[in-house]
Amino acid sequence: MKKDHIGPFFATLQAANPLPETELEYTSAFELLTAVLLSAQATDVGVNKATRRLYPVANTPQAILDLGLERLEGYIKTIGLYRTKARNLMETCRILVEQYAGDVPRTREALESLPGVGRKTANVVLNVIFGEETMAVDTHIFRVSNRTGLAPGKNPMEVETALLKRVPKEFMAHAHHWLILHGRYVCVARTPRCWECAVIQYCDYQPKTPPPGATR
Repeated sequence: MKKDHIGPFFATLQAANPLPETELEYTSAFELLTAVLLSAQATDVGVNKATRRLYPVANTPQAILDLGLERLEGYIKTIGLYRTKARNLMETCRILVEQYAGDVPRTREALESLPGVGRKTANVVLNVIFGEETMAVDTHIFRVSNRTGLAPGKNPMEVETALLKRVPKEFMAHAHHWLILHGRYVCVARTPRCWECAVIQYCDYQPKTPPPGATR
């Protein structure tokens, strides 16, 4: 993607959705941290179904600890890798209670030291809760960045680094949400919906996908 196309690319996404938000449901920093931790290799829809059952019963680190591992597993068993995620969440809650008075820390180093919290999860929390200009590269952002030519890279870290350099500062606060939503609903993995794409004129992807039933 040409450098002078990047601004219009994001301006178009912004015009369609001025204040994009995560589709994970949360009401506190801890609820968001938990939801993102649970979302690895799972859909936001699936995570929300589980947390709608869990959060009314336990939505703080101490409440999760009081719940116990077996009961926690029961609430999240519909999510992939739930046993591993339950163990990580329990240990994370223990650390939050013992070291941070039950609060979610606001530094990358502290977040990434929590079990089950990697760079992507830390970036989401830093951006959504603390307003930092981070880029949480998931499969959608990785695909969109490479397919469009916005920020090509061989791995998530390369893409993240390229995005932080190429995305204009005025769009950084919401850029990762625009890219996630674009990848989730338009620039999908198997057959990108180019015929519905508002930013098609800025995209390097060839050939553009015609609408179903259309002749090439």
